[in-house]
Amino acid sequence: MPEAYVFTRYGGPETEALVEPDRPRPGPGEVLVAVRAAGVDPVDFEQRTGYRRPGESGERTFPAVLGNEVSGGVVETGEGVTGFAPGDEVFGTAVAGGYAEYTPLAAGITAHRPDALSATDAATLPVAAATAYDGVHQLALPAGATLLSTGAGGGVGVAVAQIALALGIRVVGVASEGKKDLVESLGAVHVPSGPGWADRVRAAAPDGVDAVDDLVGGEVLREAAALVTDRSRLTLAVAHGIRERGETPFLHTGAANTNAIRLYESLGFRIRRRTAFLAAREPEPREAVAVP
Repeated sequence: MPEAYVFTRYGGPETEALVEPDRPRPGPGEVLVAVRAAGVDPVDFEQRTGYRRPGESGERTFPAVLGNEVSGGVVETGEGVTGFAPGDEVFGTAVAGGYAEYTPLAAGITAHRPDALSATDAATLPVAAATAYDGVHQLALPAGATLLSTGAGGGVGVAVAQIALALGIRVVGVASEGKKDLVESLGAVHVPSGPGWADRVRAAAPDGVDAVDDLVGGEVLREAAALVTDRSRLTLAVAHGIRERGETPFLHTGAANTNAIRLYESLGFRIRRRTAFLAAREPEPREAVAVP
C-alpha cells in the first residue's frame, strides 16, 4: 500500500500521522505522479491549523495530506489531458497534498522537468519561486533599476534575487548577518537586518530604490515603504485565503501586517498583494488602491 503523511484534524503536530491510503486516481485535467521529492513550506502547517488555499471551497475531508509542491514521474493521465504521458518527469502544485507516494497534479499548471534540473530542486519551485516570479513581474522594472527585497535570505527572497538579477535589475537584499554569504553569492547587495536597517539601505543605495518587494511585513513594511517614492512600486507576499476556526472564517494575511497595509493604503500607496499559491491557479494580480 502507498503511504502518505496526513493531518487528521485541525490542530498542532499531534494531529499528524502516517497512513496507507488507496492510490488516488487522476480526475479530468489531472496527471497522477509517483512523487520523487516534496517541498516543505511554512504554509503546510498553516493549512494544518485551518488555512485554505485560494479557490478552495467546502469542508476539508480528513485525513488530509500535507504538502503543496512536488516533482515526480507521471504514472497516469486523466480525461482530457494532452502533452503528458506516463514516464514524463514533471513538477507542480499538488491537488490534494504532496507528502505522499502518489498525488495528482493539475495538468494546466504542471511543467516538464528539464534533465538539468534535479527532482529535489524542482520540488522547491512551485510555491516560493512562483511567488517570487509573480512579484518581480508585477513590478515590471526596467533593466538598471534598483529593487529592495526584504527577507532576501528566505525561500522566496532567494528566488526574487535570482529572477530580478536575470532581468538586469540591481537587488539590495535585507537579511540577517548569517545570510550575508548566501545573498551576496546570488549577486545581490547584502544589507544586515535589525535596527537601523533602513539607514543602511540608504547608504547602500544612495540614489534610492525604485521598488520594494516586501516578504516580512509589520514594522519592516512601514520602513520599507518610506524608501520608495513611486507608490505603485511596492509588492508584498500575502497568503490569501480563509482560515477556519469553528464556524467563523476570517482572512489570513500571512507575513504581512494588516495594520501596516491599512496605514499605507490610507496614505495613498498602491500595495500589490500576491498569493503564495500562484501555481495553484492562473495569475490574478490583486491590487488595493486608496484615494488620498
